[in-house]
Amino acid sequence: MKSYRKELWFETSTRRAFLNITGDVERCLAESGIHEGLCLVNAMHISASVFINDDESGLHHDFEVWLEKLAPEKPYSQYQHNGYEDNADAHIKRTLMGREVVVAITSGRLDFGPWEQIFYGEFDGKRRKRVLVKIIGE
Repeated sequence: MKSYRKELWFETSTRRAFLNITGDVERCLAESGIHEGLCLVNAMHISASVFINDDESGLHHDFEVWLEKLAPEKPYSQYQHNGYEDNADAHIKRTLMGREVVVAITSGRLDFGPWEQIFYGEFDGKRRKRVLVKIIGE
C-alpha cells in the first residue's frame, strides 16, 4: 500500500469564502500515483471547513445566509469565547459545515456522484491556513 501526504495553503481576502479545491485535490491524486484507495481532505484550522457539494453560486449564497442566521458574526459580545479573539461564530460555522471529506479513488480518479465537488470553507479569513490531503491505496 502507498501513502501520500500534501498540505495545501489558502489565504482569502475576505473573512468568509467558499473555494472550489477539487482541481487541487485531483493534482494531488495524479502526483500520488495511486489508482485505487481513499483520499482524505481535511481543514487543519478550527475556523475553516472542507465539504462536498455543488459548485453553484446561489447555493453558496444560501449557505452563507443560513450560517449567518445560526451563528451571526456580530455582536461579538454574544459569545463567551470572544475575549482575546472575535471568531466564535467561525468555530460554530466550521462545526456545522464539517472538518473533512473522504472520497473513494477508482481507476485513478476521484469517485464522485453527479455535481459533487470539494470545497474549502473559510469562516475567519485574511490569513494563511492549510488543508491536509492524505491518500492511501495501490
